[in-house]
Amino acid sequence: MEALGIVLSLFGLMYMAYRGYSVILFAPVFALTAAALQGLPVMPGYTELFMAKTVGYIKAFFPVFMLGAVFGKVMEDTLLAKGISAFVMQKLGMKRAMLAVVLSCAILTYGGVSLFVVVFAVYPFAAALYREADIPKRLLPGTIALGSFTFTMDAFPGSPQIQNLIPTNFYGTTGYAAPIAGLFGGTLILITGMVWLEWRRRKAAAKGEGYGDHTQNEPSVSSAGELPKWYIGILPLLTVLLLNYFLSRVFEWNPQLMDAFADMKLPLFAGTVKKVIGIWSLIIALVAGIILAVALGFRNLPREGGLQKALNAGAIGSLLAILNTASEVGYGNVIAALPGFKAIAGSLLSIQIGGTPLVSEAVSVTTLAGITGSASGGMSIALDLMSRDWLAWANSIGMSPEILHRVASMASGGCDTLPHNGAVITLLAVCGLTHRQSYPDIGMITLIKTVAVFSIILLYHLTGLY
Repeated sequence: MEALGIVLSLFGLMYMAYRGYSVILFAPVFALTAAALQGLPVMPGYTELFMAKTVGYIKAFFPVFMLGAVFGKVMEDTLLAKGISAFVMQKLGMKRAMLAVVLSCAILTYGGVSLFVVVFAVYPFAAALYREADIPKRLLPGTIALGSFTFTMDAFPGSPQIQNLIPTNFYGTTGYAAPIAGLFGGTLILITGMVWLEWRRRKAAAKGEGYGDHTQNEPSVSSAGELPKWYIGILPLLTVLLLNYFLSRVFEWNPQLMDAFADMKLPLFAGTVKKVIGIWSLIIALVAGIILAVALGFRNLPREGGLQKALNAGAIGSLLAILNTASEVGYGNVIAALPGFKAIAGSLLSIQIGGTPLVSEAVSVTTLAGITGSASGGMSIALDLMSRDWLAWANSIGMSPEILHRVASMASGGCDTLPHNGAVITLLAVCGLTHRQSYPDIGMITLIKTVAVFSIILLYHLTGLY
């Protein structure tokens, strides 16, 4: 019965998120309701447990959320992101319209532009291309989801997205962990996703279905001559990728950098340089990317307050994103303190398929990502609660933490895109379409990326490669 109360609490949070209510408000409500039912004092549970874990998450990841949002907003407002997407779609043209949209999204996402900004930057050109090629518009959200929410978000090594950075804080890895597994899983998602979308396009064409008559959010695209050249826009993205790689994989950080702070008794102190190299590297890379993007695209910003508006919008927008995720982490830790969670955790940790923690980790992370409707939130909850057990298990059998990192990252992007996911709701709203019209294709992409997680586990068990 105790476990049932926790499950009902989880689904209550999921329902409220689906209905559009703020997780920041309702995460503590459902966490403390479950706590009260199981005898945990409510007020200490809120101020000493929920808030402590929430603040701990913000301390660890706020710089990445903020700088990532600012970088994305600068790339959007300077038109550099639109210049890249317009070029890719123009070169690939109508015959490869779906691939053009996927690649445009993938380039921007892998270069560090936030998922939400990618949707806004790519949509006008993608919709115009679909209209010209007479491809049903209802297929567009699934195409954008494949390019933005999948292989470049959490599979390909080095992705600057937060879903690829969170495991570094728990496993002492970098964003380039398990490159073979990541490339294999990401490529599988790309190929399988494209096969599905092209099959759907051909099936619609055989029925005589075209773009359709749409009036909501139909875009008007500026001429390509008004946009920056693609090779200008790509420079900030390459800067982020290359500098992040150099600082996290090549540069030798001084292990004594933390020594001056060790005796200060700082709250939430990381302890060793190894635990924060992944975060530090991306912080520096994003700052460099922002500076270069501003320098290259400054003339495209409005003269009055254009730069100020872009920087402020990115910084302020990041607050909602991190508070949502941090609140879910606080929720998870309250739940973990309840007696009923021991049964749930025990059942998840008892999954020993293949004799490794990988299946247990994949099931736990993708389940929580699906319930919370958030890849970063679900993964953070799972890793905060069980990463120490998975890491100890891996160490006992000589398994590298890198494969744990990649499985956790990809699993977070498995079932996260269920109908109540914020990115899905935003994507459909931007496209002017409904769940009924377009979610079947997003749902298939969700299934494909969930299966891909277990494919890299199978690859590891068969070959030992990661």
